Amino acid sequence: MNEVSPSKATEEKEVEIDYLELDKIIEEEFGNDKENLIMILQAIQRRYNFLPQATLKYLAEKIDVPYSQIYGVGTFYATFSLEPKGRNIISICLGTACHVRGGERVRERIEDTLNLNGKKTTEDMRFTLEGVRCIGCCSLGPVIKVNEDVHGRIGADEVKKVLEKYE
Repeated sequence: MNEVSPSKATEEKEVEIDYLELDKIIEEEFGNDKENLIMILQAIQRRYNFLPQATLKYLAEKIDVPYSQIYGVGTFYATFSLEPKGRNIISICLGTACHVRGGERVRERIEDTLNLNGKKTTEDMRFTLEGVRCIGCCSLGPVIKVNEDVHGRIGADEVKKVLEKYE
């Protein structure tokens, strides 16, 4: 017997899937072409900020690709998330250059400021914090990226001011 875990059941109740919009993405934008699987998944993730399980199952039916294959692609690439993320994604560089310049203190301040208590995403779904190995701005360390905005040479004392811009 397949049981749905409470977290999965909750996830599906909280996310309302717009199947007409999914059809538009799958059919109109990508022509139901299974060769466009990664681009379709990217479009779905842009819409929901993660890949809800219901969308993956629907996609499998629409493009005639086994669900297991679509799930495999969704879990293989780090760019995809099967868990809900906040509206604002904070990437904190934890690479060597940022680490030696205080990146860990910045990470701790972000966690404290957002009251994460060991979680990645705030309760109100405003922010998700992710550690990354390199943002590519080593000379500006420590660096955080909020969505597509890069903030370099950031000190722990500047974290609150930066985050307020995204509330």
